[in-house]
Amino acid sequence: MQNPHTAPVPKRILIAIAMAFGSPLATQAVQAEEQIELPTIAVTANPLGVASDELVVPVSTLSGRELSLQRESTLGETLKSIPGISSTYFGPNASRPVIHGLDGERVRMMQNGVGILDASSLSFDHAVALDPLVIEQIDVVRGPAALLYGGSAVGGVVNAIDHRIPKEAIDGVTGRSEIRFGGAENQKNGAIVLDAGNGVLTVHADAYKRKTDDLDIPGYAVSRRKNEADGEARENKGRLVNSGSDADGGAIGASIALENGYVGMSYSTFNNKYGTVADPDVLIDMKSDRWDFASELRDLGSIINKVKVRMAHTDYEHRELEDGEVGTTFKNRGLEGSIEASHGNIGPLSGVIGLQFHNSRFEALGEEAFVPPNRTNTRALYVYEELPLDALKLTFGGRVEHAKIESSGGGDFGPSQSRSFTPYSLATGALFNLNEQWSLAANLSHNERAPSYFELYADGEHVATGQYEVGSTDLQKERSNGIDAQLRWKQNHDSFSIGAYYTRFSNFIGLFNSGILVNEEGEAGEVDSDIPEARFTGAKAVFKGLEAEGKFRVYDKVGALDLKLRGDYVRATNRDTGDSLPRISPLKLGFGLDYRFNRFGSRLDVLRAFKQNRTDDNELATDGYTLVNATLTYKLPTPSYFQLEAFAKAYNLLDQTIRDHTSLLKDIAPMGGRSLLVGLRGEF
Repeated sequence: MQNPHTAPVPKRILIAIAMAFGSPLATQAVQAEEQIELPTIAVTANPLGVASDELVVPVSTLSGRELSLQRESTLGETLKSIPGISSTYFGPNASRPVIHGLDGERVRMMQNGVGILDASSLSFDHAVALDPLVIEQIDVVRGPAALLYGGSAVGGVVNAIDHRIPKEAIDGVTGRSEIRFGGAENQKNGAIVLDAGNGVLTVHADAYKRKTDDLDIPGYAVSRRKNEADGEARENKGRLVNSGSDADGGAIGASIALENGYVGMSYSTFNNKYGTVADPDVLIDMKSDRWDFASELRDLGSIINKVKVRMAHTDYEHRELEDGEVGTTFKNRGLEGSIEASHGNIGPLSGVIGLQFHNSRFEALGEEAFVPPNRTNTRALYVYEELPLDALKLTFGGRVEHAKIESSGGGDFGPSQSRSFTPYSLATGALFNLNEQWSLAANLSHNERAPSYFELYADGEHVATGQYEVGSTDLQKERSNGIDAQLRWKQNHDSFSIGAYYTRFSNFIGLFNSGILVNEEGEAGEVDSDIPEARFTGAKAVFKGLEAEGKFRVYDKVGALDLKLRGDYVRATNRDTGDSLPRISPLKLGFGLDYRFNRFGSRLDVLRAFKQNRTDDNELATDGYTLVNATLTYKLPTPSYFQLEAFAKAYNLLDQTIRDHTSLLKDIAPMGGRSLLVGLRGEF
């Protein structure tokens, strides 16, 4: 597929980087520096920037080689190796993370600490406007204690960090590149990232290209259960029709090192044209342009010792093409940012106070527009304090927000409307070090979220979900109270953690089937009334679960062999009816063996997902499966300043039909079958 939005910017970046790689000056600069490494610490979970083992909230970080081995075509699939996380899988091109059973507006998607402005929370067939190929690090903060990042963070925060605005000055040239071929979707991907500086000015450039074919699947796309339930034919054996993609993008950024900080800007573009899977005749043609600004000033004084500013302006648009003609166009334009100040220590007490703002305008134009044009404006003030007391660390966070969501109305949507909300959230936590190896962490929180524009104003057929969705302007704030606790152990190469969480919603805003059939105009009782109606309403709900992971060195005589264990379980119940909530991940248990010797590396990962038969009235049960993946790596002999590693990854070795229960399309879009992917990555 050719992308009409393909811009010349990525091509110019590729040429510039290729020239830099071939330049003798660039090579001399690299030789002058033994090794330059960009920082990859977990910065999202704590605004004070402490080490990961000192964090009170549950946090996971993927970076470096581990991120490269786990990298998939979407953020949701990339993060599925982390306990407690699944994905909304809408085919291989659109997938958002699901954390503790919560998705959509309850998982805050961020890029370098600023929200990603797109349309992915409106509909699961809309991809997140960011490609994992250029991400350097992903931080995942799980649980209600992530409230500092917004009311939509009750499920957690996913922050993708790309260093497009360099925070640290470098003197020389550093970079990485990666190519990969194969897999169930026959992907042909490549990315290149370059940073160069003179100790004061640091320039960043990156570019990527991704092209895939239709996904190879074992068996039929349509499940046996769906065929028996509604008679849908079991066609397209071995291939998921309309699941190919053609994407590219890139960025240019720069920063200036100041005596006590930095200031910088970047421009990035994202283009993606892909099939929607749910409809074989529909393609989504997506484009997002983003400008970022970031600055940090340190050592300012005893009262305010650090100030951090982050802002991003996004111009997002995607067109849904039906048989080559534009059917519906979605646009989202806006500005989001934060200003954060760290105060000087008051005795042992340290903390930050911040101001966050978001202004966006969303439009859906065309025959499948089921929400009116609207504006969302939010302002929030938050505070985070930390008090270490010998073996005990106490934390406190609070947030108050004002949100105004305005509908322009028009057409079938009626007159203009406006709703305002003032959510507030509080959280407190404690980390107690029992000894050098053992620690216990716990968090309590109260969280409130303003309804989103589509929860308030939706009124129309949503083809991607196969429902007629109706919002409610009478919705109140979503409210919940949560608790989570973790027991952690770490000694040398070994570590283990087990956690439990419980989140109780007094008002959970969900999309619930009304039991009524309507036509395309929303009318019931007509001859053509065959579309299920679903309404956004509030309900009482409970989410509770367990998650655990461990890593143990089991052999280190010749090479090193590590055993990895993982498991997670979540149960979500509608307290009003006693029924299970839809699309909740089943119990999952897994183990992995990771062996490294000299230049060789190998890994075997086995995950068992059990049958999910706790369903609501409008979804089918899902069979269990066993997913087996294997990876081989080899570091090629190279000069000391350059590292080159070849890798091969075999997916789904048992060739099982895998249907992820958290996917809206699980009964028509299984995961890929047995396949082999090979690649080469380099760093200098």
